[in-house]
Amino acid sequence: KFDAELIENANLIATSGKGILAADESLGTIGKRFDTIGVENTHDNRRKYRQLLFQTKGLGEYCSGAICFEETLFEKTPEGVSFIDLMKAENIIPGIKVDKGQAPIKDAAPGETSTQGIDGLAARCQKYYEAGARFAKWR
Repeated sequence: KFDAELIENANLIATSGKGILAADESLGTIGKRFDTIGVENTHDNRRKYRQLLFQTKGLGEYCSGAICFEETLFEKTPEGVSFIDLMKAENIIPGIKVDKGQAPIKDAAPGETSTQGIDGLAARCQKYYEAGARFAKWR
């Protein structure tokens, strides 16, 4: 059922001269970035920041895909336009980060981590696909 769509999306994402925009910062990571410029890490400020990215005219000339954080995938402008639709208007394929971050491995060497989120992955992926995501990133 999804074979043709998968092939088409892979070809579009791999378009020569274009790249993938990584807009999948976690709440903590985007908070660190906001701290450096004196911006409070609130939902509204994160929405405004990402809306600025996705409403940039001509972004699709350089980006073929955009990896989103879960919050972003379901986000809308104050006018009710979904961020998915903003991306589609620029011919950018929406993607989603599906892992749940890193966690230390018990009794392992210092700094050793494991990627979390395999539990519930199928249900999350189905929800993300229904919301418009067409590719996934797993760390």
